[in-house]
Amino acid sequence: MKYSDQIAEWLVNLGYTHFFFVSGGNIMHLLNSFSKKLIPIPVIHEVAAGIAAEYFNETSDNNKAFALVTAGPGVTNILTAIAGAYLESRDLLVIGGQVKTADLSRGKLRQRGIQEIDGIALVKSITKTAFLMDRVVNFKKFCSLFAKNNSERPGPIFIEIPLDIQARITNFPITNINTFPCAAMKKVSKVNISMVAKKIFSSKRPVILIGGGVSRSVALKFKDKLELINIPIMTTWNGADRISADQKNYRGRPNTWGQRSANLIIQQSDLVIAIGTRLSLQQTGFNWKSFVPNGKIIHIDIDKKELQKKHPKTTLTLEGDANHFLINLLKCKLGNHIEWINYSALIRNLIPLVEDVNKTRKNFLSPYSFVSTLSKITNSSDIIIPCSSGSAFTVMMQTYEQKYKQKIVTNKGLASMGYGLSGAIGAAIANPKKRIILVEGDGGFAQNLQEIGTASINKLNIKIFIFDDSGYASIRATQKNYFGGKYIGCDRKTGLGIPDWKKLFSVWGINAFIIKKLTLTDKTFKTNFSKKGTVAFIIKIDPEQTYFPKITSFVTKNGSMQSKPLHKMSPDLPENIYKKVSRYL
Repeated sequence: MKYSDQIAEWLVNLGYTHFFFVSGGNIMHLLNSFSKKLIPIPVIHEVAAGIAAEYFNETSDNNKAFALVTAGPGVTNILTAIAGAYLESRDLLVIGGQVKTADLSRGKLRQRGIQEIDGIALVKSITKTAFLMDRVVNFKKFCSLFAKNNSERPGPIFIEIPLDIQARITNFPITNINTFPCAAMKKVSKVNISMVAKKIFSSKRPVILIGGGVSRSVALKFKDKLELINIPIMTTWNGADRISADQKNYRGRPNTWGQRSANLIIQQSDLVIAIGTRLSLQQTGFNWKSFVPNGKIIHIDIDKKELQKKHPKTTLTLEGDANHFLINLLKCKLGNHIEWINYSALIRNLIPLVEDVNKTRKNFLSPYSFVSTLSKITNSSDIIIPCSSGSAFTVMMQTYEQKYKQKIVTNKGLASMGYGLSGAIGAAIANPKKRIILVEGDGGFAQNLQEIGTASINKLNIKIFIFDDSGYASIRATQKNYFGGKYIGCDRKTGLGIPDWKKLFSVWGINAFIIKKLTLTDKTFKTNFSKKGTVAFIIKIDPEQTYFPKITSFVTKNGSMQSKPLHKMSPDLPENIYKKVSRYL
């Protein structure tokens, strides 16, 4: 059979069911073969193919998708998606076309074949595996390209296949995927898990911080056991949907842009068990030396380099699978911390998620009030896509209260604008019976708005909420705070071409509604929010809207800038409240 047909069969054996693509001459054999065995989803731009495949895999329970791109611009266009998946440790297979092997320059020339560019060199630093298939390989070799993702911290895989290799006639025997078992992830020993349990038992103010390394399925399966322990449980942004907001021991999402109450609680802990999180600078605060100032940190992660980076300072690091660790930790006696769990609940009750510290002018909708209302009207089967950067993203992650069984997917490591719509498309293709809720700023949405057509033509059930503040709110705030309000390329007034959204959506036959006020009883909104298909809601946000609380920086005595620790979010709390919520600081 033709080799491209053979590869299609192997991909099916590996569990792939869908692929997102942009057509191109250098993938013509692959595209034809893949379309016979898998479900093809065309998109307008290659970066959308990569993002959609990533979010498809994050939200699908049974199926898997990959991205197919042509040589040259196809590869360069998808680089952002590959980088984002790499930073978030996501499973993303990208198959790229390439010119014939006879036309490969192989580093001797800048270019020989038409559209030729060295894709392997471009993606090598942002993939787990990058392989030029300049010869026919068997199923065992093909499987080996995926092995690292099954035994290590996951990441993108890039396979580049020249045109003549795609068309080669081959004669491989029928193979079984079980013939080539993959190595298992490293596990933390029972002795070490028991030791951690004893430290939790003897501590007075422990906190369990759950990251994206803990799978949704494990968190769901062990929900009852997690809820029974008298220990505050928190999540990172990537782990946001592992615990529902109404779980009695849930205590929020600490972060530089996190919930103030969560930051105060984790900072007063005497022992933090960080499971399946890399403890990034945004998680600990840029002033990482002040993270958990009076406590110890035990860090469990699959990536040895993350454990060795020395920020923040840890007492104990354990390399291993986060799921295995958590499952076995819950079998241990962890002690009774009723006084601490009650005090942490007091902090959550005294400091609301929507604080009365922001200014919203008349005729505009407060983004915080909007997200608070959105939390109430979503249901447990909804999939939430809170984009990946900017004010819309941070408001969502600070304010949104997740429900049991909801899935929340973002890509905060790269923090690239434009992720939202493509991610929502991937989630919608993977979950045709569910409602996808996308919240994104107008600046970010504009960067991939061409994919409105993909949502429209596929009749995807996506509800789009665009924060319309006439441009880049975060850039505008930076220019106001640090450069005296000298605005450059951040809004319509300074030359940024943000469209008229109602007109734009109408081009694709999608209804768009302007919202200046959102209530639970608005019949027009409820009808359009509930019906099938893609609908857009334009939320009118004040261009001068403030976004607090947040971590700010100050000038030190030597003139340098230093960030405040997590418990010192701006603006300061009233003194009488701060005394009640800072007992151990």
